[in-house]
Amino acid sequence: MKLSKIKQYLSTVETVNFILPDGSYVPEHFHVTEIGAVTKDFIDCGGKQRREQRVNFQLWDANDYEHRLKPQKLLHIIALAENRLGIEDQEIEVEYQGNTICKYGLDFNGKDFMLTIKQTACLAEDRCGVPKQKIKLSELGQKENCCSPADGCC
Repeated sequence: MKLSKIKQYLSTVETVNFILPDGSYVPEHFHVTEIGAVTKDFIDCGGKQRREQRVNFQLWDANDYEHRLKPQKLLHIIALAENRLGIEDQEIEVEYQGNTICKYGLDFNGKDFMLTIKQTACLAEDRCGVPKQKIKLSELGQKENCCSPADGCC
C-alpha cells in the first residue's frame, strides 16, 4: 500500500487496528515509534545496480495500556514526516517485533489494516545461474485432468 492510500483510509476509520498475518491483532495500545524514508541501494546477484525506496512505519507494543492511537494523530505524524523528511508517495513497509524485528507489507480490509507477509526473490533469474526447472507437458497430468478448447474451460 502506498502512503496516499493509508491517508485515505485513515480519514474513514474511527480506530487504527493492525492485524498480523496469523489473524491476531497488534495490541491496541501500540505506538508508532517512527515513520521514515528508507532508501536501499544495492547490487543484485546478476550485477545490476538497483534502488528501492519505501516509507517505513515502526510499531511498538509498550506497557502504556492507556494509550490508543487515533487516526487523526497518525495522519498528523505522517504529515510531519512528509514535510520534514520529504517523504514521497512510496510503498509502506511496517516493522513490528516478533521473535526478531519482522517486516511486513500493508493492506486494508475495509475496517482494519493488515500486515502482509513479504517474500524474498531473485531479481536476476535470467543471469544469476540458478537453473530453471523444466517440466515436460506429458508429465503435467493424465488426459482426463486436462482440458481442451472444446471442453469450455478455457
